[in-house]
Amino acid sequence: IRYAYPWWRDKEIDSKTKRSEGLCPLTPEETSLVLKALGFEKDTLIYIAAGEIYGGEKRLKPLRAAFPKLVRKEMLLDSEPLRQFQNHSSQMAALDFIVSTASDVFLPTFDGNMAKLVEGHRRFLGFRKSVLPDRRKLVELIDLYNNKTISWENFTFSVQEVHRGRVVQPSCRRKLENKPKEEDYFYANPHECLANSSLCSGSKDTVTVR
Repeated sequence: IRYAYPWWRDKEIDSKTKRSEGLCPLTPEETSLVLKALGFEKDTLIYIAAGEIYGGEKRLKPLRAAFPKLVRKEMLLDSEPLRQFQNHSSQMAALDFIVSTASDVFLPTFDGNMAKLVEGHRRFLGFRKSVLPDRRKLVELIDLYNNKTISWENFTFSVQEVHRGRVVQPSCRRKLENKPKEEDYFYANPHECLANSSLCSGSKDTVTVR
């Protein structure tokens, strides 16, 4: 297939278009703006649940400047206990998963499989607070703010309004006939396994009620 269809492996990616469509992870600079707009104080303890950061610590400087209490697993574990996990990416990810499910608030900068699993597990544990960023709307607002088109007050208000209904809460999992890829991911919202699952019974098609 690879040789018969060259486009399978060679794809042109328009980064500006991808970002405007909300398909790129939030950058450290963007994340710091969003956290501040949502009301998180400078002394908030922030745990970075991720593998190796592209650009390393230098790339995290804007986020660390806004939130000095920025930590990662490498900072919390002594080198000796950490060494047994370091050559096993799945085990390193498991450490991040444990912290992410136990944190006071979870905010993913990208909606990959890890973020979906954490979201679902936090629902299962009693709907612990998770904020699900609307990246498409956020990058639009961030650009307006950076271009000085809107004030910080307007930016803050808009970010909070956009996410007023994007905090995890009991909701039926959206199912679409013949469109499984567009359905809500089961592991992000396993409502069939939750105490409120009866709320969604009796209907062939369910709709998210966020």
